[in-house]
Parts: sequence; C-alpha cells; structure tokens
Amino acid sequence: MIISPNQAPPRWDARTRRDPIPRPAFRRLRGYAFDPSLSLRMDTALVNEVVFKVPWEPAAPRNGGAAGPKEERLPRGPVGEYVEVIDYDPASGCFYEPVDLDKPEVLAQDGLVPTEGNPQFHQQMVYAVAMTTIRNFERALGRPALWAPRAWREGAEELEDDGYVQRLRIYPHALREANAYYSPAKKALLFGYFPAAPRRDGGLLPGGTVFSCLSHDIVAHETTHALLDGMHRRFVEPTHPDALAFHEAFADIVALFQHFSFPEVLRHQIGQTRGNLSSENLLGELAQQFGQAIGNYGALRNYIGERDTADKWVPKKPEPGDYHTTTEPHARGAILVSAVFEAFLSIYRSRVGDLLRIASNGTGVLQDGALHPDLVNRLAAEAAKSAQHVLNMCIRALDYCPPVDICFGDYLRAIITADSDLVPDDDLRYRVAIIEAFRRRGIYPQDVRTLSVDSLRWPLVREQEQHSAGLHEDVQEIASKLQSHLRKMADYSPTRKALFLNMGGTRAAIHKLIAHEVDKAPFEKVTGVALLMRRELEGITQDGDGNPKFEVHSVRPAQRIGPDGDALNQAVISITQKRVLPLDESDPARPMFNFRGGCTLIFDLDTLSLRYCIAKSIGSAERVRAQSRYRREGKATLRATYFADCSLTEQEEPFALLHRSL
Repeated sequence: MIISPNQAPPRWDARTRRDPIPRPAFRRLRGYAFDPSLSLRMDTALVNEVVFKVPWEPAAPRNGGAAGPKEERLPRGPVGEYVEVIDYDPASGCFYEPVDLDKPEVLAQDGLVPTEGNPQFHQQMVYAVAMTTIRNFERALGRPALWAPRAWREGAEELEDDGYVQRLRIYPHALREANAYYSPAKKALLFGYFPAAPRRDGGLLPGGTVFSCLSHDIVAHETTHALLDGMHRRFVEPTHPDALAFHEAFADIVALFQHFSFPEVLRHQIGQTRGNLSSENLLGELAQQFGQAIGNYGALRNYIGERDTADKWVPKKPEPGDYHTTTEPHARGAILVSAVFEAFLSIYRSRVGDLLRIASNGTGVLQDGALHPDLVNRLAAEAAKSAQHVLNMCIRALDYCPPVDICFGDYLRAIITADSDLVPDDDLRYRVAIIEAFRRRGIYPQDVRTLSVDSLRWPLVREQEQHSAGLHEDVQEIASKLQSHLRKMADYSPTRKALFLNMGGTRAAIHKLIAHEVDKAPFEKVTGVALLMRRELEGITQDGDGNPKFEVHSVRPAQRIGPDGDALNQAVISITQKRVLPLDESDPARPMFNFRGGCTLIFDLDTLSLRYCIAKSIGSAERVRAQSRYRREGKATLRATYFADCSLTEQEEPFALLHRSL
C-alpha cells in the first residue's frame, strides 16, 4: 500500500483487531552464553556475549481472543505471561528500578549491554534465559508450560482459582550468599551474590562480587526445577537415593544442552577442539565462574573431564560401581548427566563421521592446522541438531515417567519408550547410544531381562488384556471423555489460566468416572490403582464412604509431530495414592511416614485405547520395606534434617538447603 504525503497512516482497526505492522516473532536480548568471567578472557570474550531470541511478549492472543492497544507493551520488570522479575534486595533493603525492554533505545540495540554492574541488565538476563528454557519445554512437550499450583491448607481460605499460578517470580538479588534455588512454597527463583574466594591463579578478582543471576547455567538450572515441579510435584520427595538426584540431574541436562543453541560459541569450541567434543571444552561444563568463586579448581560441574590438584585436565571415565555407592544428590545426579552427555557425543560422532572422512581424504585423521571454516560450520550444525534432538528426547520422557518414586532405570525406560512412539525408525541409533551410555555406568532397570530397545520399552497394555479383564468398554469411555474434554480445552482456552481451569475440570470428570462408573476390580487389576479395600493395604487413606482415596494428579494433552510427519495424539493421566505407615514396627513411639503409589496412564485418543500403564504399586511390600529402610538409615544426605513428609511450608525450602550443601 502506497501512502501519499497528505494521507494519514493506517490506524489499528478495532473491528478486525489487526495492526498494519505485524507483531515480531521474537524479542532479541543480549546476555552471557556462560557467565561474566569468560568475557574477561581474550580467547572467549567475543563469543561469550550472545543474543537470545525469546518469544515476543505481549504475545498474540490464543484462539482468536481479543487484543487491543493496551496489550502492546511488556510491563517493566519485565513482567510477562510466564515470569515476573522482582528486583528486591533484602540485604540492602532496596528495590532496583525495573528494566523497560520496550524502550526504543533498548529495542534498537537488542537489549542492554551485558555488564556486571547494572541491575537492569541482571533483570534482562534472567528473563531471557528463563524464557529460552520455557520455550524448549513447550516445543518438546507440545503444550503450554504451567507452574505448580498453590496448595490449599486446612484452615486457610478456599482457593477460588484452584491455586493457579500464572507467573513464576524471579528475584535476581534475593540472597547475599553463594546460593540460588527454586522455592516451591513461594513459586519463585531466588538468586544470590557473594564475594569471590581468593585464588592462586588470579582467575577472579579476590573479594569481587559474583552474581549467580548472570550465569546462564544457574538460571536455566533453577527454571528447570520449577518446570519439573509443575509437571511432577511428588518428585521432590526423597523416597529413594535417585529422587533428589534426578531433580538435580535433569536441571543440569537442560542447562548443558542449551549451550549448543549459541552458534558463535559452538563454532568457536568446534574450532578449538578440532571437532573433538570429547576433549576439554566449555560446552560440557556448568557454572565456571560460580565454581571458581567458591574455591573449585574449575567449573561447578564438568561432565567430560576435570582438573586435578596439579591443574591438569584429565578425561572422566565411567565407573559402574559409582551408581551403587554414591548417595550425595549432586554427585549421584552427575552420573545420570554424564550418561546422557556421552550418548550425545556418540550420536554427534556418528553424524559427522562422513564429514571427517571427506575432509581427511578417507583417513579420518585431520591435517594439522586450523579447520576450514566451512567444515567448522557443518560440524557445528550437526552438533546443534544432535544436542536439540537429545534434549527433546529427555524432556519428552517426562510424560512417560511414573508419578512417584522415580529412579534412573525408570527414566531410561521413559526415554526409550517416548522416542520409540514418536520415531519408530531409529536409523541413526539414538536409542542404542542412550542404552550403551547408561549400561557403562551400571544404570539399568531391575525388572528387565535384556538391555535391548524392545525389553526397555514400557509394556503395552494389550487390547486382549483389556478385553479379558472386562475393562475394554471402560477404557473406551475414559478415552472418549478425555478426547471430548481436550477438544473443548483447545477450543475454549484463550489463556493459560483458562487452560489450567479446564484441565482441573477434566481431572474432576475423570476422577468421578473412575470412582463411580468403571468396574473397580478389572480397573485395579490392569492399572494397579486400589479401588477396593483390602486387608493388606494397611494405612491407606479413605474417602467418606470407606473406599481407598486416590487423586487424579494431572491430565496432560500430548500432541506431537515426528520427523516423518506422523502425529501422536495422546492424553497422559497421573493418578496417586497414599498410605500412612509406621517407620519401624518395633519402635514403641511408632513415627509414621507417607508411602505413595500411583500410575501414569497414556491413552491413544485416535484409537480410544489405553496404551501404557506405568505403575508404582501402592500395595508393594518390597517398596514399603525399601522406603522405610532408606528413611531409617538416613541415606538421604539432607533428608533427616531438612525434609518433612508433609506438604512444604514457608519454612521448608528443599532446594535452598540442597544447593547450600555444595
């Protein structure tokens, strides 16, 4: 359209609700790829400052909802759809002025210049990294991210919105200590700052202030804790040595693989290592500045190698016995992360093998000297693609995990099953690489006969089994109700709050259906959910009619498209139950503990069938013995001191104390 000099420019049309200038897809914000310390080194200064492409906010309304001029600016803070940055410093007793990311001067230069001394840049940094992490989850899971709801407590006012939490709060300067953590009670991320410890190598300014909110790895790690808690709130309960370790490991996996989304960093490290990412490089390290500031020889955690006391880098070798002897959550979680990272390295080497053969005239040994820039670009592209695939596999697997008492073997099976469902033809052997890396560290489920892909996949609930149990019609009715509710959700959920409330309505409908309409004995036989009172179920909580209580913990849609264009249209239901049991039968005081069971049911909405039932039986005597022994012996490093079996209160901050134990 050509506008004459005397013609007024087009205005926002209230009838069509369209602006003549299209809304940007992304907001470009500058930040650190790792942390500020790498900007003070000549070899990394140019690549450490990157531009994050985060989804543009305010976003266009979902499902054709109303939008108007009032929604055109991102409130200062920033305060978006998912997060709210509140920069209050309790130690100083002050609020720092919130950043305005829509200010023309800020927009024109891709956000504020990265600097340690500007609190407004700190706000920009945490916002950019948190939104990048959220986007990775939504892309892998195929649905909007939701935070864990506020818990209703006896005596408190009834929650009118079912505890909906729209925004995760982020406090960049909440603590004056070497710590950062996610608070389940406050639904917030709290970051600390502290003086660096003196170092002989002069790597950091002695006494200089280190801000944890400026570390990409720490911000991504804590955001992942919040996202995981929003999906599986029982994973924070230390029922097994793997429970807390899994939370830590998964948060590290997300932070680690987000390194590969920075093209400049990736090309730089590919060039430095000559394509060998198994050698010393920054991509396999987490929180370099933080680790050095608290006195480590190098990064806070390194999954490729480590520096010894002589400051010599040595590669790490898997030790299968470590998984059976290591109990500290971070150290135990590191075993899982190293397995996933080794699998990535195997996949990467497989994908670039032909490039290296071409570049070396078939020998596989590259000539001395710098790599050709075109080869660096191709290797970097393959590394980025491999890393994103592995990250997606790890996030998608969360839908295939049991809702309670997770262990690393369960997670291995979840990865294999989720990937097999979406990508039936594993021609690049991603699943074999995962299995091999876990096997080399002694991580495998106890209830499988072989470590093959077919054995590790969760068993299908066969249609014949449903028919023989007399459950086929009940399953179809549940799946049909799910299909109907999820369609309504898609059509009538213009906001995340509406989606949350609609999902709550679906949970209530499914609970009523299971409690009052299904044939209880067959349903219990197939799913493991106790619906009938049995003598051996001592301590199980009961409803007003004397039946075993159960909670439909969540109903999650799963609509994903595979690489071949195949669509998965599923619904994931998590059901949990609780028994209150004595910790030790021989103890006269009879202290009690909460023992939980439950299952994850995955329905195929196209065929209206139950595909998987991933259960942790509420009636398992073996699990009862294992959990009571684990709690009595205090094998959870922090359990006896820092954790309670009841719901978290304002005084109970598991991640705060867990991270402080470093």
